[in-house]
Amino acid sequence: MGIVKIDEDLHEEARRASTVMCRSINAQAEYWMKIGMLAEANPSLSFNEIVKLQFAAAQVRVADLALA
Repeated sequence: MGIVKIDEDLHEEARRASTVMCRSINAQAEYWMKIGMLAEANPSLSFNEIVKLQFAAAQVRVADLALA
């Protein structure tokens, strides 16, 4: 674990987003970093495609979630 210094405005955005997404501020920042890394590594994929691939990698059946 380490400390990452970020701009106060970005921290506030992460705080607000974390409330909406029911994540801690750290979990929200980690999520954004992971998605950003995956987007840079896979520039031809959309956000939705990246998330779908992550669900598949975790063996989450998205169709089951849609029916819930």
